[in-house]
Amino acid sequence: MKRLVLMVLSVVLITGCYAQKESKKDKKNKKEQTEQVQAPEAAQPAAEESVVTEECIMNISLFNESAKNKQFADALEPWNMVFETCPSANRVIYSQGRNIVQWELTQQKDDASYQKVFAKLMKMYDQRIKYFGDDERYPTPWIKGIKALDYLIYSKSENIQPAYEWLEEAVDGLGEKADIEFVRQFVVLSDKKYAADKAHAEKYIADYLKANALLEAMAADQTNTQQAEQAAQYKNGIDVLFAQSGAADCSTLDQLYAEKVKTNNKDLSYLNKVISFYRRVRCTESEVYFSAAVDAYKIQPDAESAAALAAMSFKKEDFAQAIKYYISASELSTSNADKADYLYTIAQINYSKLSNFPQTKTYALRSLELNPNNGGAYLIIGLAYASARGIFDDPILQKSVFWAAVDKFNKAKQVDPSLTEDANKLIATYSRHYPTKEDIFMHPDMQAGKTFFVGGWISESTTAR
Repeated sequence: MKRLVLMVLSVVLITGCYAQKESKKDKKNKKEQTEQVQAPEAAQPAAEESVVTEECIMNISLFNESAKNKQFADALEPWNMVFETCPSANRVIYSQGRNIVQWELTQQKDDASYQKVFAKLMKMYDQRIKYFGDDERYPTPWIKGIKALDYLIYSKSENIQPAYEWLEEAVDGLGEKADIEFVRQFVVLSDKKYAADKAHAEKYIADYLKANALLEAMAADQTNTQQAEQAAQYKNGIDVLFAQSGAADCSTLDQLYAEKVKTNNKDLSYLNKVISFYRRVRCTESEVYFSAAVDAYKIQPDAESAAALAAMSFKKEDFAQAIKYYISASELSTSNADKADYLYTIAQINYSKLSNFPQTKTYALRSLELNPNNGGAYLIIGLAYASARGIFDDPILQKSVFWAAVDKFNKAKQVDPSLTEDANKLIATYSRHYPTKEDIFMHPDMQAGKTFFVGGWISESTTAR
């Protein structure tokens, strides 16, 4: 008899592991979530071990085999016996138990019996935490995440608070190893709470930022391309959800953060989070944003705060100060793409607000050194050339600036085909100002096809035409 028991126990342990793997494979079914590898959030208190009798072992084998074959009606009775009498015997009680109890819920004909079975489903997760919550692969945070998803699917209650709290514990406990559905549903529930109670606004914003950071990290992890693609999709989804919620309204944010920025004006970490968030939701014209940027810049100048100060200075039409801060931002930034953008913005300010065309060219060229494919920088150099005055005393020679300008417009559409339409319009406009045949008759050095040097601050060779 003892030998028989040992043989049956070996079968149970093997099939239990197999059953756990089976539930892991079923990724398409929203009810079955991938069991992530993660250390436990905290050590669970020692649970009292139940006595594993021969009857328990036999019933584990019976329900496990039936459940694997989706014969849940046959699995239910032996599973109930094991669940009540020896709940700590094997993790398969819970991995297969989820499928069995979910099936049992579908068989209920009245609400009273349904609620009774639903309570058993929730109890099943509590017992799994009690007996297997310190499991290295499927720890307590993961169990709470799955419990939350089943609560949302099977509970007939409109109270989402329990699921919200369980998902928060799952997301916080698992971090980047959390199931993506945990992260998405966490934001969805926070959004619902905000819709029902505007006092939840600040917490909703914090929840969104937390989830957004996790999904960004998952999307960047190319060791799992399928998850990375799904994470990117979910990130776009929560971005839309958050934008449509109204919590991202600039006036709403100002009401939430105005006093907090004043209170935390020495806390660089807090200030940078506010600045980054305001930029994300495009509230960069807010006085709260400006105030946070000023305080952060005083503590420790960085590209983020410098760019914020530049934007606010521009809004106040203090263009010299805006340029000063954009220069600082370009020097402090560690990203060549951002440096190029800051320098290009300086070129735009010099052209459109200060009519300083030599400086327009200087900063546009510096931007192009970092981003050679910025066709806009070539366009603005061309516009600066076309606006140049006093390069030559002779008005006919002065017209050569339009040749140089059109060269830049052609270069713009060459490096960035999306600018072709804009470039062609500018070419059509300024080519009308070329020297005429009569003009060129008096200037043989401007004959069509010859190389012509445009001096002054332009200092470029072009082709006469």
